[in-house]
Amino acid sequence: MANIELHSAPRDELEIIENLMQFYMYDFSEWLPLKLADHGFFSIQPKTDYWRQPATRPFLIRVDGELAGFVTVDSEIHIAGADHNIGNFFIARRFRGQGVAQFVISALLSRIGGQWQIFHIDANLPAQRFWAGLIPELSGGDFTRQQREVDGYPCTFYRLRTPFSVA
Repeated sequence: MANIELHSAPRDELEIIENLMQFYMYDFSEWLPLKLADHGFFSIQPKTDYWRQPATRPFLIRVDGELAGFVTVDSEIHIAGADHNIGNFFIARRFRGQGVAQFVISALLSRIGGQWQIFHIDANLPAQRFWAGLIPELSGGDFTRQQREVDGYPCTFYRLRTPFSVA
C-alpha cells in the first residue's frame, strides 16, 4: 500500500501548484476549448488574488514522498448554504486509479467540516464516474445533486455535510 500524504501548502509552495496548473489545464483541454499560447504553455494568470482569499486553502499530494498532485478548497460557492468548495483537484496520471483521489477527498472532508459543494463539468466523464461513486459512500447517502451551468457548461453539483473537525 502506498503512503499517501495530503499536506497544507505554505506560501513558498504555491509556485509548485501554479506549475502543476499547466497539467491540470492540459487535462481540461479534452473537455473545454482551452488553447496553448504561442510560447507552448496555457496562458494562466498567476492566482495571487485567489491565494490571498482567507477561505482559500491549498494542499499538495504526495505518494511515497513523490509529488502527485494538488487540491484547493475555496469559498467560490454556486449552491446556497455551502461553506466549502473544491476549487481545483489534480492527480498526475500515473497515480490515477490507485485510490489516491479517494484517500485525498476523504482526508480533506474529514479535516474540514461543514457544508461542501463539489462539482464537475458533465463532459468530463471520468470525473462524473468518480464523484457519482464517491459522494454516496462518503456522505452515507445524505447528499443532494443538481444540474447547473457554469460559464455556459453543464455541470453536476453535489452538496454534502461533513462533521466539524479540529484540524
